[in-house]
Amino acid sequence: MLPHLLFDFGGVIIDIDYDATPAAMRRLSRAGSAIAFSQAQQAELFDKFETGHLSPAEFRAGLREAYDLDATDAELDAAWHAMLLDVPAERLALIGELRRQGHQTALLSNTNTLHIAEINQRLATKYGFTHGIADVLDRVFYSQEVGLRKPGEEIFRHALREMNWQPEDVLFIEDSPQHVATARRLGLRVLHLAPPLTLTTALLEALRVFPREYAPAHS
Repeated sequence: MLPHLLFDFGGVIIDIDYDATPAAMRRLSRAGSAIAFSQAQQAELFDKFETGHLSPAEFRAGLREAYDLDATDAELDAAWHAMLLDVPAERLALIGELRRQGHQTALLSNTNTLHIAEINQRLATKYGFTHGIADVLDRVFYSQEVGLRKPGEEIFRHALREMNWQPEDVLFIEDSPQHVATARRLGLRVLHLAPPLTLTTALLEALRVFPREYAPAHS
């Protein structure tokens, strides 16, 4: 059986600059406040937004209050989107080819209303997509819509249940170490895309060795 493919979004399909948003927001802060947001961890405000517990208006208000930001909605949104870079065409083509070969595919992403809308607009403009990244995948699981986020175990279990996948049959492709740790603990096979690895340089080799590396031990 071909491995099922569970993709992270940021740092895997779309390029991300995790430092760009905190830097952009700090420039908007009257006090020069440090923004508690990084690849490794973030403040509760960001967690709540990524799990659908805050509206965009509430999120912006929370940013202004927490970090003394003097900015319009548009300026805040631009700073929030600063981390989002390009979605390279070759990555989309690779996913499409693997689907044609018979791999089942899904996305598991910590994200939010504003980023979803921004990325969907970019994909529509650049590639003509009508449903965002869902156009090239079998299913999409956004933390914003599920109400759960990585590295918690339950969002992984939710995706596995919905897809009717067994953990040992799944290759999870992820760039954040804390999410990799959860996936491994749950029994998923993992391709950790630590720099300089990228999806197009590492995924085919991971699939080539998958059956041999993860074959069940003979009793």
